[in-house]
Amino acid sequence: MTQSAADTRNDTDASPLTIREAALRRGDRELWSGLDLDVRPGELIAVLGPSGSGKTTLLRAILGLEPLSAGTITALGEPVRRRGNRRIGYVPQQRPLPPDTSLRGRDLVALGIDGHRFGLPWPRRGDRARIDRLVHEVGADAFANRPAGTLSGGEQQRLRIGQALADDPRLLLCDEPLTSLDLANQQAVVGLIDRHRRSGASVLLVTHDINPLLGKVDRILYLANGRFMLGKPQEVLRSDVLTDLYGAHVFVLRAGDRLVVVGAPDAEESHHHHADGEATA
Repeated sequence: MTQSAADTRNDTDASPLTIREAALRRGDRELWSGLDLDVRPGELIAVLGPSGSGKTTLLRAILGLEPLSAGTITALGEPVRRRGNRRIGYVPQQRPLPPDTSLRGRDLVALGIDGHRFGLPWPRRGDRARIDRLVHEVGADAFANRPAGTLSGGEQQRLRIGQALADDPRLLLCDEPLTSLDLANQQAVVGLIDRHRRSGASVLLVTHDINPLLGKVDRILYLANGRFMLGKPQEVLRSDVLTDLYGAHVFVLRAGDRLVVVGAPDAEESHHHHADGEATA
């Protein structure tokens, strides 16, 4: 594994995210319970699990949008609150913008700076330099002035990353940021996220495919069957560990430089699994 910012951190730094004895229910179904998690400065944690296991719900709880059934969450030294925290960056699940979207690419980035103000985004003079810098940092100079709805999925996702980084967040939450992207754009987006966390920010990233993150991720939180496992990739992505977690025979295979999980049950249809019953993990 390559060295990460978490490896060189000052252990006396306060945890940007602390979760204690957290539980969350949906109706009479418990998604998970007893979750304790301390995310260290500069650490990248990938959140894995089948559809319906509560991955996105965990991010929503950290954002203050989903109340816990039990336990507490402290983000950047403060209990989470429903009105949100602008110091927390958030990249939601990607949904392609309608082709007739009138905003330009750079306007999407501007929303991260002035989207909290009333009216359409109209950057003030001091903000324009920040927007230019963010557009450049995410490699969007060539298409930032084009209508956002005409951009490819990878181009739109770069701009969403720029929007999320507008306030230089110390905690970045990403919900399936690599879905539907080709390999080149996956690598570009992972590079952008990794560069930000190397500045000392912490990242919690939900994904159905760990392979693009191998070599960069510090720990994995795997949610399944109302339970969870937390540890380094080599500690969690093992046949015996996932078999115990799912309560069914699961096999983790290495195919070249990729990991493949075979046999992980998923009650709901999900892109987490291929049609032949295999899933990347």
